[in-house]
This record gives sequence, C-alpha cells and structure tokens, in this order.
Amino acid sequence: MDIKEILSRVDHTLLSPSATWEEIRQICDDGIKYHTASVCIPPSFVRRAKEYVRDGVKICTVIGFPNGYSTSSVKAYETLTALKDGADEIDMVINIGDLKDKRYDKILSEIYLLKSICRDRVLKVIVETCMLEEDEKIMMCRIVTAGGADFIKTSTGFGSGGATFEDVALFKKYVGKNVKIKAAGGISSLADAEKFIELGADRLGTSRIVKIVKKEESENAY
Repeated sequence: MDIKEILSRVDHTLLSPSATWEEIRQICDDGIKYHTASVCIPPSFVRRAKEYVRDGVKICTVIGFPNGYSTSSVKAYETLTALKDGADEIDMVINIGDLKDKRYDKILSEIYLLKSICRDRVLKVIVETCMLEEDEKIMMCRIVTAGGADFIKTSTGFGSGGATFEDVALFKKYVGKNVKIKAAGGISSLADAEKFIELGADRLGTSRIVKIVKKEESENAY
C-alpha cells in the first residue's frame, strides 16, 4: 500500500497530559506536511491550533477523555466548546460502567445528543475494547450505528491495551454500513497500519506512523 494512502487515514495524535504548545505545533506542522486525515489534540489547544493551521489540516479533539464517566451534560458542553473553538472532528468516550450495567438506552441517548450537536462534523465513539467482552463490543457496534455516529473507535490509548486486528474485524462484521472504524492505540509499524486498513479500518489513531516516515526520510538523506 502506498505510504501516502496510509498517511491520509492517520489521525496524527498527541494527547499527553504534559503536551506543550511547541509539541502541538509540531504535530500540526507534520499533519500539514504529510497530509494526514487530522491532528488529534487536547481540547485546550483547539482554538490556538485552528488559528495556526487555518484550513491546512483538520482538527480533532477528545470529549470525556480518557475515562468516559463525565455526565452527558458535561460532554455536551465540552463538545459545544470544542466546535466553537474550531474542532472539525470529535472523539467521545462512552461511559463503560453504563455498558457493564446494560444501560444501553443511556449510552444511545448520549451518542445521539453529541451527534445532534456535531451535526455535519464527524463524531467518533471510543468504546475502549480492552475493557469489554465480545458481546459488549457487538452491542456497541449496534448502539453506535443506531446513534448515528460516524465512527466507532477501539481505544483511548490510555487503557491496558490498544487496537487489535481481531477487534477491527469484529467491528467490520457487526457495525452498520454507514459507520466507519478507527483503530487506535499501539499501532507501531507500517505493516500493522496496512493490516488494519485491509481489515476495514478507515482511520488510524497514532503518532508513530509519521515518526516512522520522518525517520526514513532522515536516513535516506544521507
């Protein structure tokens, strides 16, 4: 697979609690240079990043991150603020406890609420697969589809595990035809990235792919 095709599916990500503006600016510069799908950054940097990149690359940010147990009203406010600041895409975290308690209608209502706020802007739903049983993953495919979200996303990158080939294949089997898949967390090689795409991932949440490309460019310069 062509490297440009892989990069076009990457949400170039920096969500470290210690991230500085200089590091976020570099992520933005990389996103513009390598034509990534977006840059995924903390909400506090969205306004400044949007002013910096203008229309050079899409800005993605996270809501209810990373634990997902903020109330729906708090997530709604976070989403409204992020969109006002210039975010193009929203990655929200579900309340995993609600899923364990089988409060499916509550999760569905929350997704529907946030999508109604996002309107034509992209909403991705993070389900944190490392914490779920297979039947819970299948249920989330159904809920995300019913809620009208644009993507189901495997992981925050802050859990005990990230994306797996098995989970992406499972999502592909059970998610609705209008819902895309984002694999995130632990994607560490071009071979892995290509495999995730082949299995059905439309987006890859990672910082490592761009780093690999930059390293190869540096080595080839000598």
